[in-house]
Amino acid sequence: MDIEGRVAVVTGAGSGIGRALTQVLVAVGASVVAGDLDADAAAQTASGLGARAVGVGADAASAAGIVTMLDAARDAFGPVDIYVANAGVIGAPGLGSEGDWDRVLEVNLRAHIRAADALLPGWQQRGSGHFVSVASAAGLLTQVGAAGYAVSKHAAVGFAEWLAISYGDKGIGVTCVCPMGVDTPLLSDIRDSADPVARVAADSITTAGEVLSAQRVAELTVEAVREDRFMVLPHPGVGDMFAGKAADHDRWIAGMRRYQRTLRG
Repeated sequence: MDIEGRVAVVTGAGSGIGRALTQVLVAVGASVVAGDLDADAAAQTASGLGARAVGVGADAASAAGIVTMLDAARDAFGPVDIYVANAGVIGAPGLGSEGDWDRVLEVNLRAHIRAADALLPGWQQRGSGHFVSVASAAGLLTQVGAAGYAVSKHAAVGFAEWLAISYGDKGIGVTCVCPMGVDTPLLSDIRDSADPVARVAADSITTAGEVLSAQRVAELTVEAVREDRFMVLPHPGVGDMFAGKAADHDRWIAGMRRYQRTLRG
């Protein structure tokens, strides 16, 4: 996909990977609606990027919020060509409550489903469009200390795979981004948490490999969209871990138990 001149929506764009993606997309010639639940943060992301960026306060997990962002893009720039489902939450430590599960699934999974539902009719009619799912290495491996995050990210990867299989022959591209540690407020929040389970979850991320900048992840993601590639592994070692998991699942689980014991001291 030639990104120059395209129209994109980025959710969770008020900080972290979403903010970096907005900046990189504008830099390569796209016009972008930066959406975030925090309207001020969305506006801050768009400020300084010129006329090709607009900040919009919207809940990416709700059908109404998605329509708000799509309408804002259409009014400012035209129909959306690229949708980046980036907004995400870590969820509760441990198993969590019913309410915790509802929230993490709404943001990390159903937001993607609702966005695809809103976009696919128009994209099929035009024969083009690109959906970007910012998932996590947790969607290929797991997340120590956070069941909701691990499960919802597995589901996000599964949904992205389904989209790519179901609509790839109709001109619709799908890219799934699965980083480990990225220097974002989400990681900072659990690293500084008073909850020991949350801190173990953070340690499992920061000790597994290099903590990358959000800018680096954004650059690799935009490159994959341009090349119409599905999987983005900003940490190449994740591919080796995933292959080891597939080769011997029991051994991998035993290794993860040992790793968890080490983290808990």
